[in-house]
Amino acid sequence: MRSVVLDTETTGMPVTDGHRIIEIGCVELEGRRLTGRHFHVYLQPDREIDEGAIAVHGITNEFVKDKPRFREVADEFFEFITGAQLIIHNAAFDIGFINNEFALLGQSERADVAEYCSVLDTLMMARERHPGQRNNLDALCKRYGVDNSGRDLHGALLDAEILADVYLAMTGGQTSLSLAGQGAEGDGSGRPQASPIRRLAAGRALTRVIRASEEERAAHAARLAAVEKSAGAPSLWAQLEAPEA
Repeated sequence: MRSVVLDTETTGMPVTDGHRIIEIGCVELEGRRLTGRHFHVYLQPDREIDEGAIAVHGITNEFVKDKPRFREVADEFFEFITGAQLIIHNAAFDIGFINNEFALLGQSERADVAEYCSVLDTLMMARERHPGQRNNLDALCKRYGVDNSGRDLHGALLDAEILADVYLAMTGGQTSLSLAGQGAEGDGSGRPQASPIRRLAAGRALTRVIRASEEERAAHAARLAAVEKSAGAPSLWAQLEAPEA
């Protein structure tokens, strides 16, 4: 399944008070792998940004005054998300703003995201799995061991990238070995790039074998147990290691 992890930043809230989107950030997943493709844009909202919102995301009126308006990127954005499963933290907020932006353009056929995408809300998922606990993105990063050290302020693209890691961890995934192409490893084309380990293996034979220590094996077993508890089923690794009947 093709998924798009999405986040937005806005001039404030709620959308019914005329607030607008000022940043959209999306990263693409294919088969639980980050492909390296993303969509990211800052927008001129044609209204002032609330001071409270600036304190959260740091995006100022001066910064966005020369940025494109939503109508200039609407087609490209629509094409990027159409047919995907959208993975969003607190989806009602972002979907409400996206629907509103298309409605303001008079594009009624695009003014309901549910008509062309499915939506998975990771906040609802987290609340079901961790009732009574804090389930914002920072709390989930701490709970699942996802690095968010660069998140001093909210940012749509950064938060989408972090949410992708959190989602894969929440659903029993493994992020560090699932990156098909990211950051400096991409060639700018949007095509997946080989990881450094794969490039090294292609260039020469890797003949040295380093065996895991007893401590590392115990840590591995503990991690598998956590994955199985989260998924509610035996891990693939455990199934492969199980003795034949």
